[in-house]
Amino acid sequence: MIDSSMVAQAVPDRDQELLFLADGAQLALDHARSLGADSCETSASIHFGLNVNVRLGEVETLEHSRDRGLGISVYLGKSKGHATSGDLRPETIRKCVEKAIDIARFTQADKCNGLAPVERLASRFPDLDLWHPQALDAEATTVRALACEAAGLEDPKVSNSDGATASSSFGLSVYANSNGFTGRRDGTRFSQSCVLIAGEGESMQRDYWYDSRRAFTDLESVEDTGHEAARRTVRRLGARNIATCEVPVLFVPEVASGLVGHLLAGISGAALYRNASFLKDAVGQQLFPDWMTMSERPYILRGPSSTAFDAEGVATSDRDIIKNGVLTGYVLDSYSARRLGLETTGNAGGVHNLVVQPGRFSAQELMQQMGTGLLVTEVMGQGVSIVTGDYSRGAAGFWVENGEIQFPVDEVTIAGNLKDMFSTVEAVGTDIDDRSGVQCGSILIGNMTVAGS
Repeated sequence: MIDSSMVAQAVPDRDQELLFLADGAQLALDHARSLGADSCETSASIHFGLNVNVRLGEVETLEHSRDRGLGISVYLGKSKGHATSGDLRPETIRKCVEKAIDIARFTQADKCNGLAPVERLASRFPDLDLWHPQALDAEATTVRALACEAAGLEDPKVSNSDGATASSSFGLSVYANSNGFTGRRDGTRFSQSCVLIAGEGESMQRDYWYDSRRAFTDLESVEDTGHEAARRTVRRLGARNIATCEVPVLFVPEVASGLVGHLLAGISGAALYRNASFLKDAVGQQLFPDWMTMSERPYILRGPSSTAFDAEGVATSDRDIIKNGVLTGYVLDSYSARRLGLETTGNAGGVHNLVVQPGRFSAQELMQQMGTGLLVTEVMGQGVSIVTGDYSRGAAGFWVENGEIQFPVDEVTIAGNLKDMFSTVEAVGTDIDDRSGVQCGSILIGNMTVAGS
């Protein structure tokens, strides 16, 4: 048994740690201004974590982390310098600032550089219920991981394990800039996962399941995670190939979120100003059916990506990115917005809880609607071009006829173009996966090429 007294980490004093980070951030700003910076911004953070991985009833790895860091960006006119440090002692912070100043002196000016507009900075900081810390107990976390794997191994068709993991973490950060803004963040995360193998020889199959939440009490039981991993693994036994065809394709939620991720990549500022997106100049265009809406919701309580301000201090806000199928705007930080002649959308650091509005039908009802086609439960490979929208990825899942699963399928490729895929979405399921920053249900696409044998 692990001696938890050797690796346990007590819950930090949140207010004290945030004050320490704020003092370090202010020191960085003051020193940068004293060295001639016209403007500057900094972010200081501290992170505590515990991760335990077990396999076949034995502990394989136990990682206990405590990281601190600070990044400083300084602007000399329109020239920018950036430096980071993993040490928050005052003398080290000063040296970090001095390095950033030196870099800025030798950096070419860029008229789009600079802080976010003052009038866009956040002034309201509601409690989003993201802080649910508990002591990082190595022994208790190990028990969780072992119980998760043991539950998965209960199924006699499961022949091996690739391991189970249990983890806990909490982080605190402060962002501040020379326009007088200081914003504080806190957050916790608890996760568990199990990866199993079923079958023997060339007929082996592998699958997994996981859960991840802000509060430990919101997690499903470790036994449920293990049992679900076993169910998903065993159902893939006997997988076969299919003939090449063009059929409807139904993506399960955890795969469907990846499709939404491709949309976000296509409307991100960096891709747009580099002319590297298939969605350049697409604002106002009908990309999806007119019943489809995707909304950014940064104020969801205990949300995976909830925040009152982005990485530049800009206030976040609820907005519909896709409304009635139409793209209403891009995903921009201040720099990319200036490059495009637009305004920041408060998305420095990414999108904050994108929710795809569900339809009226369950996953089972969507299979009935599909009739005959492919249910995709896994995709692999990197065959997606954000420049052209071309989509081609390896896939595994189940062949469906008359709305019912017939047999598992692997070693096929699904292909299309993202614009065509978006426009032919037929339904979104009610089975919302809310574990990540993109929350959506199953997505049914009317027709795709499935390349098999």
